[in-house]
Amino acid sequence: MKAAQPQSKLGPRFKAGLTGWLFIAIAVLMICAFYFYPMIQALILSFQTGTGSNLKFNGIDNYARLFTDDMFLTAVKNTFIYLIFQVPLMVVLALFISVLLNNPRLRFKGFFRTAIFLPCITSLVAYSVVFKYLFSSDGLVNALLLKLHLIGAPIEWIADPFWAKVTIIIAITWRWTGYNMIFYLSGLQNIDNSIYEAARIDGASAIRQFFSITIPMLKPIILFTSITSTIGTLQLFDEVVNITKGGPGNATTSISQYIYNLSFKYSADFGYAATVSYSIVIMIIILAFIQFRVAGDRNE
Repeated sequence: MKAAQPQSKLGPRFKAGLTGWLFIAIAVLMICAFYFYPMIQALILSFQTGTGSNLKFNGIDNYARLFTDDMFLTAVKNTFIYLIFQVPLMVVLALFISVLLNNPRLRFKGFFRTAIFLPCITSLVAYSVVFKYLFSSDGLVNALLLKLHLIGAPIEWIADPFWAKVTIIIAITWRWTGYNMIFYLSGLQNIDNSIYEAARIDGASAIRQFFSITIPMLKPIILFTSITSTIGTLQLFDEVVNITKGGPGNATTSISQYIYNLSFKYSADFGYAATVSYSIVIMIIILAFIQFRVAGDRNE
């Protein structure tokens, strides 16, 4: 009789797991190389000072400098103005549009959905330049408002600090509302229509159904879009650079533009620029935590 073959110490579950890891190994390596490694290096850099390769460790001095840097505080103030006004406006507008476009009696729904979604796939630079010319002193917006006799003189959308911020908020809202609308539409289509039918039988009005059924059912999606929109606004860069260039007088400068200026426009200070970058990370963590506490499921 032949001797029994030795059993492999590698069980079938281990082999299956190993096969799975082999499939994702390249992706994991790429993520580590191009995401996690730069993040760790940037964190180390944020504790250093100097130019080029002549860097030295300076502890938390860069982080302490944030609280006395007037330009950084101005950029933070501007960015939070965008955040406070634009994110709620965009979320509410996207939710309202999605409810309208989810109406089964609405004709040409595909056309309207595509038209509203298209702005978010346009080139950031291209649409920013278009907005810059639309909102210039002799642009189409002022011409239309003058034609309708809504204003007596052209508004300095780009040159006035207040109107420049308004222009940035309008531009961001125009671009990203359709993106959030898609999430709400998908959520609405997953709500069982029998729930609304039962509410109508009980005499609930359309407004009552919206606040008692639609909003609670879409709560996880609203939380998700609020957090992603907050992250995107804190990283705002293209619109500010291409429409107002941070002006007038740094009235629209964002945190990301200030990071760019520290790295490439002013005397290169990569250590402090990395510190400002990580200040955004800290803000995102704090704001996301607050949003989860306010709007998250208390039972989780």
